[in-house]
Amino acid sequence: MRILVISDIHANLDALNAVINDAINFDGVMCLGDIVGYGPEPNECIEIVKKLPNLKCIKGNHDVAAVGDIDISLFNQEAKESMLLTQALLTQESITFIRQLPEIIEESDVTMVHGSPRNPIWEYILEPYIARINFEFFKSDLCFVGHSHQPLVSSWDADEGVLEWGAPQQGKTINLINRMIINPGSVGQPRDYDPRAAYGIYHTSLKRFEFKRVEYDIASVQKKILERKLPYRHAERLFSGW
Repeated sequence: MRILVISDIHANLDALNAVINDAINFDGVMCLGDIVGYGPEPNECIEIVKKLPNLKCIKGNHDVAAVGDIDISLFNQEAKESMLLTQALLTQESITFIRQLPEIIEESDVTMVHGSPRNPIWEYILEPYIARINFEFFKSDLCFVGHSHQPLVSSWDADEGVLEWGAPQQGKTINLINRMIINPGSVGQPRDYDPRAAYGIYHTSLKRFEFKRVEYDIASVQKKILERKLPYRHAERLFSGW
């Protein structure tokens, strides 16, 4: 099967549509949370995600905050401003959808979390030692994470005691050997200095993962952000991916 793996859409409808159109033929979807927050079109993104085929979806920290289930004082000032607007925009149907999402999905072959297996909502896997610790917190060979907005692949060979860690080349297909933690990057707000929307394709039968990028109309999204009176920085950073 060919599974589309997406994370951190952040209410960026244009980026989400670009990813779906670029991925073309996929048999299912794994969504790693943060459908909303930062961007201008939260309800529209939720509606698209809900209709994706064979969807498996978890919630992220922005999703949880948007429905009032955590205190937004935990966010920085600009994120709080964005969250207040998102809360005002969300329909009851969108709120219901987010609230029923799990924090973690654990299957025999793959674990899905937003932050980390140790702390599914909040922890960032940004350092090798954090990755190494988190291999102890899931049982499957493969774990997909989001949250950092940066593509990542880390593998752990328990027999040799060797951890590998790094940012993958975009367009690269990797073989899924040993145990691995993989972050496909962010659809709607990349932070690896590449503004293109990031996503992945998980080839289940071949045991391969393909890191993908696609361009979209950033200027259009920036205009929508400013029209919604969201923080200017949320529009500015899209052009350079930081």
